[in-house]
Amino acid sequence: MTGAADKGRGMGLAGGQQQSADLFSYERAARVRDGVLLVAGVDEAGRGPLAGPVVAAAVILPADGFSLPVRDSKALREGVREELAVALRADARVRYAVSVKSAARIDEINILRATHEAMREAARALQPSPELVLVDGLRVPDFPFPAQFVIKGDALSASIAAASIIAKTHRDQLMLEYDREYPEYGFARHKGYGTAEHLAALAARGPCPIHRRTFAPVAQILRPPAEQLSLSFSAACPGPSADGYTR
Repeated sequence: MTGAADKGRGMGLAGGQQQSADLFSYERAARVRDGVLLVAGVDEAGRGPLAGPVVAAAVILPADGFSLPVRDSKALREGVREELAVALRADARVRYAVSVKSAARIDEINILRATHEAMREAARALQPSPELVLVDGLRVPDFPFPAQFVIKGDALSASIAAASIIAKTHRDQLMLEYDREYPEYGFARHKGYGTAEHLAALAARGPCPIHRRTFAPVAQILRPPAEQLSLSFSAACPGPSADGYTR
């Protein structure tokens, strides 16, 4: 029987490229420098879209014998990304957790705080708990474990890259489900990002329950500028009639 790690040796990367960078340097340094055994990576997917949740994932990879060619999910073709996600989930040595923050929560506390909340929750949900967490991007306040924040970490750390793959594929699956619920918006194709197709559907139909109402293109439809309201009112109300009432 072929294991998930062995299966990954034959898995092609985007454009036929091979994994050239040493993506385990951060994990190895932590183990050598601090004697840390359980190193996790954390990343998010979905900060930019106009609709749908933001998703964070936390992943602990095995210290030895791991050969799946993980890398930044954005650098992978969709099919390869999906294959890697399946292989990661199938490997019993890989520990992972996911946290999802809805559009309503994003509107309530803003996208940055919702992303940080999801990152903290994903890390807390890991079993066993990590001794060190490598987090993609800038500092996350009140992080629950010792952490190292790595700019562009999904291209520099295998653990963060694995988290980016889990987060992205989990969110994509959610958007496919939303596409079945709200087929008129095309979520299966653009995943909630502000494409021309999405903006046209938004303008024609208005937002649906999973749109982020605090994001500018959505907010402008819900609360058009005063001059636009004035023009609309003037067009709808041509003036008083002979009996002094408008019709």
